[in-house]
Amino acid sequence: MANLNKVLLIGNLTRDPELRYIPSGAAVANFGLATNRRYTTQDGEQKEEVCFVEIVVWRKTAEACANYLSKGRPVFIEGYLQYDSWEAEDGQKRNKLRVVADRVQFLGGRREDSAPGESGAGGMGEVDADDDIPF
Repeated sequence: MANLNKVLLIGNLTRDPELRYIPSGAAVANFGLATNRRYTTQDGEQKEEVCFVEIVVWRKTAEACANYLSKGRPVFIEGYLQYDSWEAEDGQKRNKLRVVADRVQFLGGRREDSAPGESGAGGMGEVDADDDIPF
């Protein structure tokens, strides 16, 4: 049986990327992404549904996202789903489904505070993950 774990998303950041470094020195950034889905009900009513997704990026991609992205910016994310499960301090079992981004493409125009050419040609920039994830 074949398996596939591939995610493609376009949406807007719900918060600025939070950059940190793990003990090995690798950069990791987390941010939220909101995606909208518009549809028509059986009654002909137009509806919009928002889905909030947690995104994690590693290494140079993480640093680029922290430097050039901010809340509200549109991005295209290509990655895969990762399921984490752990036990909290209070003994409760917790879990989280998130997207690990292999590729982040910056959409839209440059930020007002960026230098000319900073976000790439045509107002788009792209960052690919450069190494395997360290786990």
